[in-house]
Amino acid sequence: MATPPYAVTMERNVAAPMRDGVILRADVYRPQAEGPFPVILTRTPYNKGSLDGSASPTYETLAAAGYIVVAQDVRGRFASDGDFTPLFAFGYPDIEDGYDTVEWCAQLSDSTGDVGIFGNSYGGFTSYCAAFSAAPSLRCVFAEGMTQRLSDFEPHFRPGRRFAWSMCTIAPDIRLKLGLGEPHTKEIADQLWERERHKWLWYLPRKDIPDELFGGEVQAAHYRVLMTEAGVDTFQWQDRYPDVRVPVMHRAGWYDRFVRAIDGYTLMAQQAATPEARSGQRAMIGPWGHTSALDVYEGEIDFGAAGLVEQTDLLLRWFDYWLKDRDTGIMNEGPIRLYILGANAWRDENEWPLARTQYTDYHFHSDGNAQTPRGDGFLCTELPGEEVPDQFVYDPRDPVPSVHLMHDQDGVFDQSVLDSRKDVLVYRTEPLAEPLEVTGEPIVHLYAASSAVDTDFMAKLVDVHPNGFAQNLSYGVVRARYRNGYESPQLLTPGQVYEFTIALNPIANVFQPGHRLRLDISSSDFPNWDRNLNTGSDGYSDATMVSARQTVLHDAAHASRITLPVIPRD
Repeated sequence: MATPPYAVTMERNVAAPMRDGVILRADVYRPQAEGPFPVILTRTPYNKGSLDGSASPTYETLAAAGYIVVAQDVRGRFASDGDFTPLFAFGYPDIEDGYDTVEWCAQLSDSTGDVGIFGNSYGGFTSYCAAFSAAPSLRCVFAEGMTQRLSDFEPHFRPGRRFAWSMCTIAPDIRLKLGLGEPHTKEIADQLWERERHKWLWYLPRKDIPDELFGGEVQAAHYRVLMTEAGVDTFQWQDRYPDVRVPVMHRAGWYDRFVRAIDGYTLMAQQAATPEARSGQRAMIGPWGHTSALDVYEGEIDFGAAGLVEQTDLLLRWFDYWLKDRDTGIMNEGPIRLYILGANAWRDENEWPLARTQYTDYHFHSDGNAQTPRGDGFLCTELPGEEVPDQFVYDPRDPVPSVHLMHDQDGVFDQSVLDSRKDVLVYRTEPLAEPLEVTGEPIVHLYAASSAVDTDFMAKLVDVHPNGFAQNLSYGVVRARYRNGYESPQLLTPGQVYEFTIALNPIANVFQPGHRLRLDISSSDFPNWDRNLNTGSDGYSDATMVSARQTVLHDAAHASRITLPVIPRD
């Protein structure tokens, strides 16, 4: 009898009928050996046959290890029939289609009837949808790079990212099917985006952006809802966690804008339907960006060889345990594996947030001149007394530029290139004498006033190295009109002081001796975040903009501060 690795065959465009009669198509990879074999499924809108050339080797390796591997185009994409409804639109079909496809996989010839699913980014979304479907034949899930709520990555405030995703990744195939003009491939669309990205990122009013950019009228309608309705959560998973009946691996990176995937671990560990499902939840957060777990460089920093995790090996350890009943050791590790930046080492934890966290307030201080790192802004744990506020002018015609990867993903880049900006307030500690670990979700409490009726406040946590390299760690934003929640928008009274709460993304970092902890406060980070025009309009139907004079207070009555989740040293 043959033993792994097996030779592999592949059958293209195998038809799977959904409950409504629509046909979805998959490539099916099979071991050339006597079965039966478990099935590993992945569902993608990005072309099952390409995925930038990285998918097929993974599929073949998994099949060679003794699995039937099914790679399916989701509804309306590439080889599959039907209409594509994206994840940020109500009525997406992926829970129902996930159920039907899992059960179809279980009935394939030579299948054991046991099915697992995996995917990254949108594939992480479809993997979660399969978990929520409670398909009887599903045994486990491996989901990467996807959060639990649409509002976690604030697409309403990040149209630039949505434009790039639509124009380069989604629209070409749809344009081809509809008979619209080029681009019809991602490669050509990428080239076009590089030439025209400046035009579309700065375009106002956004209502005048042509439908063709999004792939026609139907797709454009989804985006226009996204651009006009803040805080909408089309996922609507909040009541579905008790439907989850399988173990799930939740994986993301600290430099992934979907890092709140870790919330999926917490919610399912608490609410999943069975004891096995609850105890079978696992999370892994590494030194990666979005879809970049195969590289220890994420921007300009090498996080060390320990941060490199071989993707296929990890998948096999997970699926072999749950689909083949092999003790691979993966369930003997802690339920949460965190890569601690700065220490460049993995550590197992039992809960999130960490029970031993000591929440510590670092207060803003200055003599009123905190602009740029050459100013007098500083952070310390002492409460402020009577202090002069800091001011800056935010002009949406000249926003603070985002410093990130050119394909609009997050990454590590030296933020000191912004040091000359007068519209960024900088508060930093003295060089540290001892290591300081911050692991969790920092919160900024900002007392501020604006001359405008609406504006934004940005907070960015930075690790300043002794050589001056300013390493971005985490960031957050508040749009003033939504300071009390999306359900109750309220404009500002110009000149009135408000307390704003800014939740930063989760992070795990050790600030080493000689480093400084720094917090940057501004009102823009473009094109990572949309510009607030300071007029109270949404920028969708109006291009009018005004400058805003911002005042940040830090005195005894207005103790602006960042609350850090400090982890005590052993």
